[in-house]
Amino acid sequence: MDTKHSAPATNRTAQRGFTLIESAIAMAVTAIVAAAAAPGLRDMIDARRLDGAAASLAADLRFVRTEAIAQRRPLRLSIRTTADASCWIVHTGAAADCTCGTDGVSVCTGGASAIKSVVLPSAERLAVMGNVGSIVFDPLHGTGTPAGTLRLVAANGRAIHHVVNVVGRVRTCSPGAAVPGHPAC
Repeated sequence: MDTKHSAPATNRTAQRGFTLIESAIAMAVTAIVAAAAAPGLRDMIDARRLDGAAASLAADLRFVRTEAIAQRRPLRLSIRTTADASCWIVHTGAAADCTCGTDGVSVCTGGASAIKSVVLPSAERLAVMGNVGSIVFDPLHGTGTPAGTLRLVAANGRAIHHVVNVVGRVRTCSPGAAVPGHPAC
């Protein structure tokens, strides 16, 4: 007995890819997640910039003190602020002898010479300030005159302070311990 089995006919076609509605929903969910993450990402970037600039300033404060002793001549670290940027310069000469250019190149007059400069453009949302404009380091003892506090402040108000005492030592802190990893001032 011969029986033939025939499969029922179906008009099913293989479906591949996403429909327009599925794609629109996926894009909407992605946009919502990105919008929720953006402020946190900006804060994280600002925090990393602040930490990096603070580490650089602390290293430069130690450098200028050590270099003054090594070169056997007074060296200073000066802070400058303009509408476009703020900066610090390690240099010889008087406090007013050197300024920072926006291109990162220091301009010195009166026989002074720049050893190093760091420019923080306003676009980076970070500024350096201080209660003193310049600290000179003595070549004989490594002392810093005058004692002062140099502050790096982010656009969100968080700050890291470097307190330079008369002996020339640097202590780092954050007001109210607002920046993790730094003790309270």
